[in-house]
Amino acid sequence: MTLIWHDRLYVGKLAGRCRRLIRRRLGQNRYLPGVFVITPASGGHNILDIYPAWSLLQEYYENRQLLVIGIAVGYGEALSLAGKIVEDMYRETGGFCLEDFL
Repeated sequence: MTLIWHDRLYVGKLAGRCRRLIRRRLGQNRYLPGVFVITPASGGHNILDIYPAWSLLQEYYENRQLLVIGIAVGYGEALSLAGKIVEDMYRETGGFCLEDFL
């Protein structure tokens, strides 16, 4: 799996304490319990996807690229961070088109 890090990476408060370690270990495909990544939606009518970092170790993601927009520790922090991303997107673009925001 190849991770592409967004220039304006959103980082949750708890994840901010160990941001470099999280990024390094995600890049090494290491098991990170409790860590979540936020990416553009893979399909459908959604805006964002929230994945537990451990799920990215599955064979399905082996030859894929993911644009990481945010990292969080804990699902609650991931939900709050996703809300912040959508709020900022709406404030800057006046709509809900992630491509325009990024």
